[in-house]
Amino acid sequence: MKRRKHTREFTIWNVMTIICFSFFAFFFLYPLLRMIIGGIYVDGKFNFDSYKKFFTSRYYMSAVANSFKIALTSTCISIVTGTTYAMIMRHVKIKGKKLIDVLLLVSTITPPFLGGYSWILLGGRVGYFTKFINKLFGIQFPGIYGFWGIIFTFVVGSTATMYMYISGALKNLDSSLVEAAENLGCRGLRKIIKIYIPLILPTVLSTALLSFMRAFADFGTAELIGEGYHVLGGLIYSSYLGEVYRDGAMASALSSITLAFTAIIFMIQRYFATRKNVEMNSLHPIEQKDYKGIKGILAHAYIYFMTTLSILPILTVTYNSFQKSAGQVFVDGQYSLDSYAKAFSRMGKAISRTYIFGFAALALILVIGIITSYANVRHRSTITKTVDTLTFFPFIVPGAVLGIATILAFNGKPFYLTGTSIIIIAIWVIRRLPYTIRSSTSVLHQIGASVEEASQSLGANGIHTFFKVTLPMMFAGILPGALLSWVSCITELSSSLFVYNNKNMTMSIAIYTQILKGNMGIASAMSTILLVSAATVLTILFTSSKGKMDFGL
Repeated sequence: MKRRKHTREFTIWNVMTIICFSFFAFFFLYPLLRMIIGGIYVDGKFNFDSYKKFFTSRYYMSAVANSFKIALTSTCISIVTGTTYAMIMRHVKIKGKKLIDVLLLVSTITPPFLGGYSWILLGGRVGYFTKFINKLFGIQFPGIYGFWGIIFTFVVGSTATMYMYISGALKNLDSSLVEAAENLGCRGLRKIIKIYIPLILPTVLSTALLSFMRAFADFGTAELIGEGYHVLGGLIYSSYLGEVYRDGAMASALSSITLAFTAIIFMIQRYFATRKNVEMNSLHPIEQKDYKGIKGILAHAYIYFMTTLSILPILTVTYNSFQKSAGQVFVDGQYSLDSYAKAFSRMGKAISRTYIFGFAALALILVIGIITSYANVRHRSTITKTVDTLTFFPFIVPGAVLGIATILAFNGKPFYLTGTSIIIIAIWVIRRLPYTIRSSTSVLHQIGASVEEASQSLGANGIHTFFKVTLPMMFAGILPGALLSWVSCITELSSSLFVYNNKNMTMSIAIYTQILKGNMGIASAMSTILLVSAATVLTILFTSSKGKMDFGL
């Protein structure tokens, strides 16, 4: 009797897993397959001209080189700045640490293109800093444009992310180990190399992968700041949605090649991360010290300076949203709410639509993520293991690649979904699903199976036990990740930019299009609305956790 009950539950969870996976397969695996085929099967026959053109063209190869230069340079610098930030915050008592953590958390959700736009307002040819420097030194500062401007924007955006994840890893460092090393003469740089780096290396590599892929596939920042500095993400966008020339086969080929690059980089990162993995339980956490003199001054100066750079784009956008504007020019000293009035009158539906889509996506993310993780942990089978592995793939797929794949799959027969709310919500779900599955799995491993066994021994069946016992226990651990997923959804741009139409435009898309049109006042107002929404949720999340959120991967 018990055997039949177990088999029935086992079958139910496998069926539910397959249903959830069908959604994933239809909106992710199928588009990727169509994209790969679209690059080699053109007009009813196999054609590799797009790949030949890519590998033989100096123009395309230079875009690849540019993308790698930007990604590698910005990631390496971010590792240094982020690790330094984390080390200082872990060892030094910094005044205002809780406020700094909230500000950094808010800054991490700022879309890269919005950071680029903000730095143009600050360091562009007529930016605030540019005019100040030109007037102070009597020079003609060229502005933030070009390669180093792109690098600067990415480093500022990635430093906070690096700090949060590495700080979580440093919590596991036992101070007695550090003291023992110092007693044996291991100090200074040698102590960092021998003690700190082995512990935080897996986290550094994982976070570096996030920063690398974010920079490698981004096209909005290069488009706004690069001024002709073409990158692979921009070529993907222009190949399919360019105003002058469109080539679907080339867009497919470029996307497939980009996907191959990111997959290889991901496998290399995982190889080194697993080989260098070090585990430790922190019985004696490192105590923060109140440094005096030059050490304390330098530590505070570095933290405050980097924090200011991180939140400056948000402050700039917010300030400009209250200034009067005439197209691309803001009128100094004149303030009004005109930009907000125009934003609500012209883009009011985009604002409300963003919240509706975000909550719809969040509901699907939670349902699919919880079912998939629970089936894999409690009713593990070949089916659940396969699904769990495949649902991790969106993590390595750049947003622009997913956007191209989606539009190729759903912009014609038999499935015409491009421009519908369904496809935008589906993209948001696919992009955030791996994170929710992983967080749900982590929470489940902390809930002992004995709790469920006790419920079933009292007469409850497996499904009833899941809803009445397991799910409530999981929810408290999943909620922070769910709120972060919602914030990520409403600020998403790179994928949904390919499949939207004017009837289904969201705030992030509206901001990007308004920037390109030169309507800076409306763009600033909508950016402020979006950032305030995200900041409110993140602040509630942070305060409810009493400032003890962990960011370890």
